[in-house]
Amino acid sequence: MDRSRPQEASRTDVAELAPHRAQSPLLAVGTKAPEFELKSTPDQRVTLSSFLGQPVVLVFYPADWSPVCGDQLALYNELHDEWRAHHAQLLGISVDQTWCHLAYARDRKLRFPLLSDFEPKGEVAKRYGAYEHTEGTAARALYVIDTSGVIAWNFLAPSGINPGADGILDALEHLQGKRGREA
Repeated sequence: MDRSRPQEASRTDVAELAPHRAQSPLLAVGTKAPEFELKSTPDQRVTLSSFLGQPVVLVFYPADWSPVCGDQLALYNELHDEWRAHHAQLLGISVDQTWCHLAYARDRKLRFPLLSDFEPKGEVAKRYGAYEHTEGTAARALYVIDTSGVIAWNFLAPSGINPGADGILDALEHLQGKRGREA
């Protein structure tokens, strides 16, 4: 084995190396996405049902200001035009408070809402199987929800690994292809 170059781990290898998580399984593809209402600011709330008729990307992540989350959310922010091209709404969800989200979003110039799953802590993440009970944070879980509110795709990444955007974009392309055939 050539040890002069670092070895890259595949997604499967990384997932196998991840520590055991005390969490429920993610909701299955084909399941109706549970409704929620979360704060986006101290005085504004967002509901999932308000986006009915367009695809929604839910990004559950552990915490604002952490290095991996910062990289992940920065990538999604850079892909703003991709989300718009798919008519999709991206929503970031963590257990951080709204004031923390506001400061983080302003500092990072994010162009999508961060929703606070703070009180009761992690309630929405728990309903989606995206809560790490041992850590008290949201897991790094992704969902693509179709225009009728049904889960079309999901993915759970190890907490220290940025899952990227390829799976999300593939799922949105698939949804767009289905809509095109139905028209």
